[in-house]
Amino acid sequence: MKEFRTLLFLDWFRLIFEKMGFDYRALRRILQVKFTMDQRRVPTIFQQQGSKGKESKDENRFIKSLWIYALFGLFLIPFVLMGENYIFQMSISFAVIMFIIMMSMISDFSVVILDIRDNNILFTKPVEKKTISLAKSIHVCVYLFFLSGAMTVIPLVVALINQGFWFFLLFLAGIILTDILIVVFTALLYYLILKYFDGERLKDIINYVQIGLSIGLAVGYQVVATSFELVDLQVNFTAEWWQIFFPPMWFGSLFEWVLNGADNPLIILFSGLAVLFPFAALALYIKILPSFERNLQKLNSHGGKKAKKSNLIGKSLMNLMCSKEERAIYQFAHYMMKNEREFKLKVYPGLGFAIILPFIFIFNFLRTSSFDDLSVSMVYLSIYTSLTVIPTVVMQLGYSGKYKGAWIYKVAPVEKNAPIHKGTLKAFLAKLFIPLYVVMAVCFLYLFGLKLLTELIIVLISALIYTVVCYKLLSSGLPFSDSFDGVKQSDGWKVLPFYIIIGAFVGLHFLAVKMNYGVYVYLLFLLVVNFFVWKFSFKD
Repeated sequence: MKEFRTLLFLDWFRLIFEKMGFDYRALRRILQVKFTMDQRRVPTIFQQQGSKGKESKDENRFIKSLWIYALFGLFLIPFVLMGENYIFQMSISFAVIMFIIMMSMISDFSVVILDIRDNNILFTKPVEKKTISLAKSIHVCVYLFFLSGAMTVIPLVVALINQGFWFFLLFLAGIILTDILIVVFTALLYYLILKYFDGERLKDIINYVQIGLSIGLAVGYQVVATSFELVDLQVNFTAEWWQIFFPPMWFGSLFEWVLNGADNPLIILFSGLAVLFPFAALALYIKILPSFERNLQKLNSHGGKKAKKSNLIGKSLMNLMCSKEERAIYQFAHYMMKNEREFKLKVYPGLGFAIILPFIFIFNFLRTSSFDDLSVSMVYLSIYTSLTVIPTVVMQLGYSGKYKGAWIYKVAPVEKNAPIHKGTLKAFLAKLFIPLYVVMAVCFLYLFGLKLLTELIIVLISALIYTVVCYKLLSSGLPFSDSFDGVKQSDGWKVLPFYIIIGAFVGLHFLAVKMNYGVYVYLLFLLVVNFFVWKFSFKD
């Protein structure tokens, strides 16, 4: 088995582990196997990589992906060089760091924290459970170290050269404390879920927590940014009690207190939280770790799900949208999208971002304008940003963890594949996109008035046309018929040109608004185009 440099470094601390009562020989062997298995795992940031091309069996694709995190770190350099307004520049810096690391923690390392497959082997061997738990914790921390290091090594060097040793030292300490906070927060969050739920229901809740957390991070980033006010090119900051709920502010306050000597009681409180809270949370995590490991066994249980009665509205919508042949595929696609956990984890966060993106534009507009200005503006065109999720979802519709069951299409009572494609797309629209769009539309009607109703219908029809265009250009096979592991490396970039099409829709909409009766003419035009697109795009 391959000898890893990380393990050679860990050997220096062997005596410490043994004095703490851990079986270091077993700990090292467990980690060696975990690192070996990691070479088969593709990081989410390279989620679109496939097995094509020559790849060494011994290469770790996570390590190869670190250059992307280094590019993210370049965005921190302007804030590090900004000057001595530490609470502003470092709060933003740590907001970026926490956002990216937390997202990676959710996407790549949740599977490590919640992995219990090795327990069936290790629990039958003379290995103490605390050694197994420590191996899991070290496993996560090692990769978090590489991720954080890749992202912050260049900003740290810049900080040392331009801001001095004490700034560098505080920055380094803040990064370590941030990593501790993120790991412990994620684990404690899962512990609370594990305490009250089990089996399949638990796994679903974990998916939704990951999705909600990713959305919350995006919203939190906006809140941190708006805590500062730019007046005459000078950044003004007023400490408020509610900022205690935003950890990036804690670390920014630490710089302000230590380096600028700020004496505001809230600044001092935030600084204390930056230092003490991660260690307090870590102590709590260590205390509940045995209980956490016991509750992880619930992941092996499969609680029975009660069959729900058919939704009358959903059934009526299906009958309205689908032909007889399409209805069976519609129900099948709905079931797959609802129960395919990997599909949900890849797609649902994008749906969440699609909801909040238009409101971020509105929120930023209201920072400098009033609601009266908003009601007469064209900021409502920001709702088109919700369409950015469509190409991503359409591309994922071709993949499934149960792709080997695609033989069912061969025995399905359909003469052509057209009903399969159309039924799947209509299920996506009816079950995922349209409900979210309706929620956004209601909010926009409240903000801009009923006069916007016709234009919201235009956006919806545009979304229907855009869905077919994306599907025809991005999809090359039957729905749910390929493995997620077979997604090509280049596929992740395929969606980028499709954003230009959204820009074209926005431009046409803008021109229609500027013409007399242009909105109604454009709506009629889109209805005709939508009819022909759906009728004649699926011939096979």
